[in-house]
Amino acid sequence: MNCRHCDTKLEISFANLGSAPPSNAYLTEKDLTAFEKYYPLNVMVCTHCWLVQTEDYANREELFSAVYAYFSSFSSSWLEHSRNYALAMIKRFKLNSQSRVGEIAANDGYLLQYFQKENIPCYGVEPTESTAQAARAQNLTIFSDFFGVDLAKTLVQKNYAADLLAANNVLAHVPDINDFVAGFSVLLKPNGVATFEFPHLYQLVKESQFDTIYHEHFSYLSLSAVMRIFDRNGLCVFDVEQLATHGGSLRVFAQRKDSGTHAIEDRVEQLLALEQQAGIVNASFYQSFQHRMVEIKRQFLLFLLAAQARNEIVVGYGAAAKGNTLLNFSGIRADLLAYVVDRNPSKQNKFLPGSHIPIKMEEQLRQDKPHWIVILPWNLKEEIMTQLSYTRDWGAKFVTAIPTLTVIE
Repeated sequence: MNCRHCDTKLEISFANLGSAPPSNAYLTEKDLTAFEKYYPLNVMVCTHCWLVQTEDYANREELFSAVYAYFSSFSSSWLEHSRNYALAMIKRFKLNSQSRVGEIAANDGYLLQYFQKENIPCYGVEPTESTAQAARAQNLTIFSDFFGVDLAKTLVQKNYAADLLAANNVLAHVPDINDFVAGFSVLLKPNGVATFEFPHLYQLVKESQFDTIYHEHFSYLSLSAVMRIFDRNGLCVFDVEQLATHGGSLRVFAQRKDSGTHAIEDRVEQLLALEQQAGIVNASFYQSFQHRMVEIKRQFLLFLLAAQARNEIVVGYGAAAKGNTLLNFSGIRADLLAYVVDRNPSKQNKFLPGSHIPIKMEEQLRQDKPHWIVILPWNLKEEIMTQLSYTRDWGAKFVTAIPTLTVIE
């Protein structure tokens, strides 16, 4: 395989998780008797541009289908994060009723609703029909298509050129990253701004966050790699913020190379220096990660087997993609993790891909009173523990597996 950005032959493996089905391909009971597609899940490192990327086996249309089950609005902390973003961007870039905001990968309208409430014209691009319908139910304008240069040109012709384009947690999800980024340079107004949020590769490696690796993530991004990709495709990075979301993310601010007027902030060079010092552009930075993955798997299995030997009930909370990576890499099935609870009705009464662990409603916790609750989306653990505080009444304890097995007393 060659690098999807610079076409250099890839020779260094960063993380090999064997094979697994797509992490958001939840199953019905009928599906359990049918063939389930598995794809290799191997992540490689480009030693020329330092883009970390999965090998290509599944296409985007299969991964992001009409019945895509991830709805952003089910996390209250993410909604608050999105509201704060909208208000901050309105203030910083002086957006008003004469401005236009676009969001690429608008999901269920979780973000655009806050611009709409401030009477700022906005629209979204969202290829998954299930979430697009939820956004349209809020009277939001949504274009159901995959984004790239061709769609950007069409939107400009329809007078949708934007003062602000938001792309939250989507840059890692695109197979043709050059076409995707180049589309922003087309769709932005001459002095427009695009912001991109994505999990930071530096934090992924530092905190052993291997469960954020799954087929829907085609790329794992550092600022060093992103700046190279943007420069080639008509954008210039002028600012960057470090965020706590998703275990440590970046918010990158970009403008058109040919017309942008924003001065480059010192934070850009400071973060590049941090990455350089950590060795993110050296092969040695990536070489011990596989061993750390295996050790996390070992610790988690030992915990589950010990609980089983004591006849203690262990369940999961949050039917998240990252949880599916952990469970499938560890070979865990319902004999060790009885079920997973999730608030999203589109996931309830289905089964996790690969492991076939059932997904239940929250009421099941009150009925069964499990001894242990494994929080699979560990990035939301504070929110989840607050939501499930009543489980302390019968002595339940919370557990996270990453970066090391931790029992939260």
